Amino acid sequence: MSLPDLAIRRSVTIYICCALVVLLGAISFQRLPIDLMPDIEFPRITVNTNYSGAAPEEIETLVTRRIENAVGSAPGVEEITSTSQEGSSRVIVAFAWGTDLDEATNELRTRLDRVRNQLPDGSDPPQLFKFDTSQFPVLFLAVTGNMNSKDLRTFAEDQIQYRIERVPGVGQASVQGGLRREIQVNLSLEKLRAYNLSLNQVVNVIRSENANRPAGPVQEGRFEILLRTQGQFEGLDQVQNLVLTTRGGVPVYLRDVAEIADGTEEERRIIRINGQPGVRMIIQKQSGSNTVAVARAVRDEIEKINRDFPATRVWILRDTSTFIENSIWTVGEHAILGAGLAVLILLVFLRNLGSTLIVSLAIPISLIGTFALLYFSGFTLNTVTLGGLALGVGRLVDDAIVVLENTFRHREAGKSKIEAASIGTQEVGAAIIAATLTTVVVFLPIAFISGLASVMFRPMAFTVAFALMCSLFVALTLIPVLTSKYLRVEPPSAERHPFLRSIAVRTGNTLERMDIAYQNALAWALHHRKTVILGSAVAMAVSFLMVPYIGVELMPETDEGEVSVNIEMPAGTRLPVTQEVVVRTEEFIRKEVPEVENLST
Repeated sequence: MSLPDLAIRRSVTIYICCALVVLLGAISFQRLPIDLMPDIEFPRITVNTNYSGAAPEEIETLVTRRIENAVGSAPGVEEITSTSQEGSSRVIVAFAWGTDLDEATNELRTRLDRVRNQLPDGSDPPQLFKFDTSQFPVLFLAVTGNMNSKDLRTFAEDQIQYRIERVPGVGQASVQGGLRREIQVNLSLEKLRAYNLSLNQVVNVIRSENANRPAGPVQEGRFEILLRTQGQFEGLDQVQNLVLTTRGGVPVYLRDVAEIADGTEEERRIIRINGQPGVRMIIQKQSGSNTVAVARAVRDEIEKINRDFPATRVWILRDTSTFIENSIWTVGEHAILGAGLAVLILLVFLRNLGSTLIVSLAIPISLIGTFALLYFSGFTLNTVTLGGLALGVGRLVDDAIVVLENTFRHREAGKSKIEAASIGTQEVGAAIIAATLTTVVVFLPIAFISGLASVMFRPMAFTVAFALMCSLFVALTLIPVLTSKYLRVEPPSAERHPFLRSIAVRTGNTLERMDIAYQNALAWALHHRKTVILGSAVAMAVSFLMVPYIGVELMPETDEGEVSVNIEMPAGTRLPVTQEVVVRTEEFIRKEVPEVENLST
């Protein structure tokens, strides 16, 4: 028994299967992660090393070159680029596409451990970072209030940061701007010499005393208690009364050789929000989480924070999910519009509302079923996958049209509904299977390519293949069932539906005239074969000649409604001087671009 015959005899089973496909696809659509582009993991690992106070030449000699020598012979390394600047070194290691970055990271970490003793004593341990597009910031928040820079940053770190980080899907919330609290110990060189003390002695005493240390277990009756000594400073007085050494039996306190102040760190960076000093927070999502859902949850939490702390205000400087939502819904809207136009064209050519509705069911069932396949394949709902759906939406009804047209022909020949549906589907079954597989196999080579092209185009290829296979299943099962029950070949009655009858007649006359015109054009082409072939060759040659004038770029240009202005001052320019230039630039932008909503520098 063929599949169409089985579907016709078990129509209820087919209805249930289609309902399950629609239900599963609807649930999958709600759970599909939404993002702008597919997850792209470039095969690059960055090694960052900080060495405070060192000049770029020292960074390159003492840090960068040693790290380059250590990681240069790692398996799969194709290119190494480095940047040495004041106080920091950055080495970017590029691997071949297809390299397992987790294994590559472990290999680099092992090699860096071997040369860690060769790095300067004052340098920080090298840190490894993988380039992952999911780690791009999702939201930029601004925190403002009637506080000084130190209190505002402290408030952001103590009261806001942890609340944002506990939002589901948030990976990290980092705070920028403001000033951190700092206990400043200003030593006097003359007093150090008078007490015969060195700078290293003072630093070592402060470091060793400012720590809580375990004191071991103590047995008390039936219990064993773990003790610890609390040595960490809790106030300024404890720092001032710290004993550095003794001279002639008299203790030398830290206050005797230094002035201790409760201040702030040196200002090396200024964050300005709409012309005022402020604090900025950068929100990153967890890998694989839904960007749009994370942004919505963070916005809800911001509303709660503003209600709980009316003296301060937390607001959004930049929300990348807005652009993603607009892009996704724009593509989805055009896909729906394309499906609607496809249904309209079907109605024009079929001139039968019932037949049009039967064929049109292939579009939503195939699209919704594709969402389930995308979900279980681990893809995200992005512009590439939605573009694949929009690309294949016109092809989804082709198989159903062929089946219905052949069934319609047998019904006109006098066969019963069931017989016409069975014979009509079986006659064209092999043809539509071949046609669908021919289209699907076109995307097969994309599954074997590597590199960035594979990451970008493989989701689209699988999306189109999924949708076409769903449409083939619908054409071989659901369409025969519906045509065997609901297909009518009689045109609209002139007495009951005069308007529909008039439209059907006029459309038929128009299509007949188009058919006659096409026959005439085909006859002319067959009688002027050399002219047609020569014209086709000229058109192809002109097309190839236009190829060099077509621009080439990795990604299309997008307009997110943002403009970035970078100002570079001469090397060594002090921060207040740079701030003066920035303030004048802000004033100029505010004056010349009045439509600016937010200005962050």
